[in-house]
Amino acid sequence: MGSVGTFTPRPGAAPLSRQVLAQARMEARLMVRNGEQLLLAVVIPVIVLVGGVTGSEHLGLSLDHDPVDVFAPGVLALAIMSTAFTSLAIATGFERRYGVIKRLGASPLPRSGLLLGKVGALLLVEVLQVVIIGGVALALDWDPTPDVLGFVLAVALGTAAFASLGLFVAGVLRAEATLAAANLIYLLLLAGGAVVLPISAYGAFGGVVRWLPSGALGSAMRAALIDGTTSWRDLGVLVLWAAVGTTLTARTFKWE
Repeated sequence: MGSVGTFTPRPGAAPLSRQVLAQARMEARLMVRNGEQLLLAVVIPVIVLVGGVTGSEHLGLSLDHDPVDVFAPGVLALAIMSTAFTSLAIATGFERRYGVIKRLGASPLPRSGLLLGKVGALLLVEVLQVVIIGGVALALDWDPTPDVLGFVLAVALGTAAFASLGLFVAGVLRAEATLAAANLIYLLLLAGGAVVLPISAYGAFGGVVRWLPSGALGSAMRAALIDGTTSWRDLGVLVLWAAVGTTLTARTFKWE
């Protein structure tokens, strides 16, 4: 028996839940401390929100609701896309390049735990995004009529869809190619993916963009925060994209 004041070794890994929580906290801290990630997660969405609201008022754009009521849900969807897809893809791509994921794969944390930790980190950062962007929108006289279920499901399924697609891109391309591809896709979806503006703003092309994950997420967020309803159709589209992305990632992802 050890004497009083000494420690008895207890070899072995911590429970999986504690490992995943520790990994999520670390991943979230790294994302927040990274200037490029912070730019994608918070700065650009806030600029789009403020610029969209003030610009639409000066240009006299015809919208079905007040500009801030239209732009706020879309910018929240944009923030989720930027974090769950672009930031995750870039970070994972460079982690593969530097052998970080390979070394973590040899630790007591299983690969499933590593992925759960990354998803947990995304959700933590998204809470921060909702608080900041929502606060800015409220300062601009945003008056939402939220459907909590629709909003939570949109966030969860949008995160799942874009995270699976981001891991797919990061798992098949080199780090530099992932950086270029993730940013290019982000800009294309921002400009023409019906994430910030409603599908009705795209005319005949709206019938196409409604099937994109960006269009489905934007529509689900607007339904939850403008109409106060749950858009099951758009949530179903997000489920399909999450299934496609997960299948592609499971078949193609390379850990080194």
